[in-house]
Amino acid sequence: MSNKAEIKWLSEPEEHNYPAALSYLSLIYDEQKAAADVNKLRKAAITEFKAKDIFRASGLSSLGISNAHVEKDQKKIESGRELSPLLLIRDSINGRVIIADGYHRLCAIYSYNEDALIPCKII
Repeated sequence: MSNKAEIKWLSEPEEHNYPAALSYLSLIYDEQKAAADVNKLRKAAITEFKAKDIFRASGLSSLGISNAHVEKDQKKIESGRELSPLLLIRDSINGRVIIADGYHRLCAIYSYNEDALIPCKII
C-alpha cells in the first residue's frame, strides 16, 4: 500500500461502533459489565496511541491484507475517507488491552504505517 495517502479520522467513533463493542465484550464479560464498559467508552475522551503499541498491548496478531474487512479499510485510507477511532479497554488483571471495536481498522493502519497515531477511546 502506498504511504502517500494521509490517514484521516472522524472526531468521534460512529454510533454503530458501540453496539459492536457491546457484542464483543458480552463474549468476555457478563452483560451488565459489558454494558457499563460501553457507557464508559461513550463518555471517554479521545487519546492517541501508535498502531504498533496497540498491537503489543493487545497481544493480538495482525490480520493479513487479504482479509476483506482490512482491505475495505485500506481502500478508505487510499480514497481519503475518514476512519472511526478505536474503542479500547484496559484489562489490568491480564495486563493487556482489549480491542472492543476497531480490530480491522487497526490491522489496516498497521499494514499501512505501524507508527501511525490512532485516535482511541480507552477506559
